[in-house]
Amino acid sequence: MQSNLKKTGVDTENKYLISKSIDDFFGGIYNVSVFIIRFFREAFSAPVEWKEIINQCYQVGYQSLALVSLTGFITGIVFTKQSRPSLSAFGANSWLPSLVTIAIIRALAPLITSLIAAGKVGSNMGAELGSMKVTEQIDAMEVSATNPFKFLVVTRITAITLMMPILILYTGLVGMMGAYLNVHQNESTSFLGFVASAFKSIVFIDIFSSIFKATCYGFTIGVAGCYQGYYAQNGTQGVGRAANMAVVLSMFLIFIEEMIIVQVVNGFR
Repeated sequence: MQSNLKKTGVDTENKYLISKSIDDFFGGIYNVSVFIIRFFREAFSAPVEWKEIINQCYQVGYQSLALVSLTGFITGIVFTKQSRPSLSAFGANSWLPSLVTIAIIRALAPLITSLIAAGKVGSNMGAELGSMKVTEQIDAMEVSATNPFKFLVVTRITAITLMMPILILYTGLVGMMGAYLNVHQNESTSFLGFVASAFKSIVFIDIFSSIFKATCYGFTIGVAGCYQGYYAQNGTQGVGRAANMAVVLSMFLIFIEEMIIVQVVNGFR
């Protein structure tokens, strides 16, 4: 009898935990949806915080530029070195510039840049807004008749959404420079010859898809970082949790978006 009561209690607790997890999941989706709707409502209403948007654009670019430059350059060199043996086996070394350029423009530049931005910028947004939330600075802004959502959230999401396409194009350029140096060192290919061969297989939809990916990724990173930070709780632990969740959610959603966008773009090729 006692064993049956204990088992019944465990089953009831498990059902409660499952039900709570489901409620939290759909409640989170609802809260994020409301957050995004509020962003668009505030973004297209006056006044626009142009000065803060420009400042945040500078912060996003400045924080990411050095790491993006180094990572993009190394990626171009490493991918070229890894691809050469496979092409050499078929006597197709002349295809190397086209292969590397297609890989960088279509996939590597958007993914690498967005993951770096998620780790660098997204975590910073979560930690910065989280610290302002737990120290009641956001509440103080509301009391002083300042719209903290427009000044803190809208400007950051707008800035990273605008800057991500620029950073991704820059990463692609740096990656191709690394690829050129490796190709020139091994095949003595001229710069003009490399450029002509590289862009022979690139079409408008490749550039457009990369810019579209960059915009989606930037918006995702901004929403994840600002949402986690704006609603942070439980003091310093909440700030750390907000920064961590901003990175984890951003990276997870970026890979989901990558899979969906690739399928859609391939349908138009």
